[in-house]
Amino acid sequence: MLLAGEEWAARFAGFQREAWCLETLPQYLMPQEAEEFEAFKGGARIDPEAVSNEYTDRLRRQVAQGRSQGRVHVLARPLSDYLRFEFHHYYKAHALAGEEIRILDVTNRPNPLEGVQDFWLFDSSEVVLMNYHSDGRQISREVFGGDVGPFLEHQRIAIEESVAFEEYMKGLEL
Repeated sequence: MLLAGEEWAARFAGFQREAWCLETLPQYLMPQEAEEFEAFKGGARIDPEAVSNEYTDRLRRQVAQGRSQGRVHVLARPLSDYLRFEFHHYYKAHALAGEEIRILDVTNRPNPLEGVQDFWLFDSSEVVLMNYHSDGRQISREVFGGDVGPFLEHQRIAIEESVAFEEYMKGLEL
């Protein structure tokens, strides 16, 4: 089953304990980010502590309710312009709002999740596959109907092999 709009938003409203994501691409071409991305490349910066929007407000509410949201982004240096933008404009603000963000840097080491596609895992029981073109344009979101066991193992490996975003950012200039 493909997910969009309200059905997709319902996954974030309805999870009980944890929503977790694996990201593997060096860029995501999201039309709603195009203007901010261009401004970032031109030198514009935001104050992540001042960010308050629907996403960060939802994260704060979830944390207050005892629900967690996290992600691991698999990447290799040098960071793409998009990753630098994502780190500055989104990850910093999302981490401050309570999202548990981790980085799995595979520069100069084997990728323990080679070939695993992006996915969301809700309450360790539902997987939504994130389908993208190779350039980062989203194709679709698709509920996976099979065994979630391999995805739980991907999550375990990703968390075990990664470092907290804040730790990764030490000494990194964006």
